Amino acid sequence: MKSFILILTVSISLATLTQAQVKVYKGSSSYSSDVICNISDGKVFKKTSGYSSDILCHVSGNKILKGNSSYSSDVIYNVINGKVFKGNSSYSSDVAMTIKDGKLYKGTSSYSSDVMATIKDGKVYTGNSGYSSDIEFTVDGYVTFEEFVAIWHAVKYCY
Repeated sequence: MKSFILILTVSISLATLTQAQVKVYKGSSSYSSDVICNISDGKVFKKTSGYSSDILCHVSGNKILKGNSSYSSDVIYNVINGKVFKGNSSYSSDVAMTIKDGKLYKGTSSYSSDVMATIKDGKVYTGNSGYSSDIEFTVDGYVTFEEFVAIWHAVKYCY
């Protein structure tokens, strides 16, 4: 009985930890007034909100959808093997960006001139930069690949 209670307690604790809120800040800030959005349970919310009416987009499997929608017509991106496809597509002509080795490239490119952002230690830099003055936003916590794409969309296209 004691081991059952211990397992139950650990399971509840792990479930709580996996649904922790990850905040995204402007630049390298960590001030609450500089929160751009937050992600919890695969849902990207406006600023520090947790209300369902403030969901900008969400992750469902390998897809990022508008708001809290579950309609296939509301798929913003389809993420497959580091490639981010527009909508529900998986055609190479519909690759919006490729994420590889900490770099976010335009389309299917892997040329340094096509780097849109560099991702390092939770910070997202403009282009190939690594300078602190070029930090676009900071993700304060662990996110999945798909959650990062959802955050990118929220930061770039919802504000």
